[in-house]
Amino acid sequence: MTLVKALSAAGLVLASQLALAAGPARIASFDHGSLDTLDALGLGGQVVAVPKQAMPAYLSAYAGADYTDAGGLRSADLDALRAAGPSLILITGRQGDIKEQLAAIAPVRDVTLQGDDYWSALSAKVRTLAGDLGAADQADAALAGLAQRLAELRDSVDGHPKVLVVTHNDGRFSLRQEPVVAQLLQLDAPALPEGVETVTNGTRSFTPLTPEQMARMQPAALLVVDRSAAIGNTPLDPATLRQALDQAGGQDIRLGYLTPALWYLSGAGLQSVRLQAEEAVAAL
Repeated sequence: MTLVKALSAAGLVLASQLALAAGPARIASFDHGSLDTLDALGLGGQVVAVPKQAMPAYLSAYAGADYTDAGGLRSADLDALRAAGPSLILITGRQGDIKEQLAAIAPVRDVTLQGDDYWSALSAKVRTLAGDLGAADQADAALAGLAQRLAELRDSVDGHPKVLVVTHNDGRFSLRQEPVVAQLLQLDAPALPEGVETVTNGTRSFTPLTPEQMARMQPAALLVVDRSAAIGNTPLDPATLRQALDQAGGQDIRLGYLTPALWYLSGAGLQSVRLQAEEAVAAL
């Protein structure tokens, strides 16, 4: 990070802290994980605006008339947001293209998880947000409860099954590095078969997989995150994928279709992480 960028980032954090110190927070959250964390900590009353397009079902209470509709995760309704008068706007990389426009309305904080250790990054995110709002003790208690629940879920898994997680997008599949499954539940993925290569497109890298290749990997369970369904495109037909796996010799693979909005549009929150871990274990 350059010195200019570092000073800019520090300025945004300082500005948000000063705004919160001046009085009760008025938060607009473009991060559903932060929203569910605020809700879990009893701080939902400080939320004034959320993007209601494709709101996950478990956060449906925030789709009501008490909260301003800030548009979509990538296409904010700036006029509505300005009218809501937030004192802090929470964003992730999804809002990178409109960050300056949002910052012109209120101080912005990027709550994207930092580092490769998912639990440490999640804990830091929760504690920072809660600490600014005077809820540090509640955050510590909630994180302890989540850690206990994750331990229970790990203990409930029979043996050491290999679990493959993929993303579905318009009829195509790609390997998904899912930290809830790999790190928090400590479930290993099967090795990739020969011939599978990672493709780089600009700054993005992905590893395409066909049903035949998935069947060759012989995971105990295949968990699918359906991006297409999450963003309103044609969803996956699980029966079609099941048939393709069976025809390729994957009859013993358990197929789990994960809740699209929970896994693709949310995550990294006190509630979403618990819900994701419970859903993954149930699919086993």
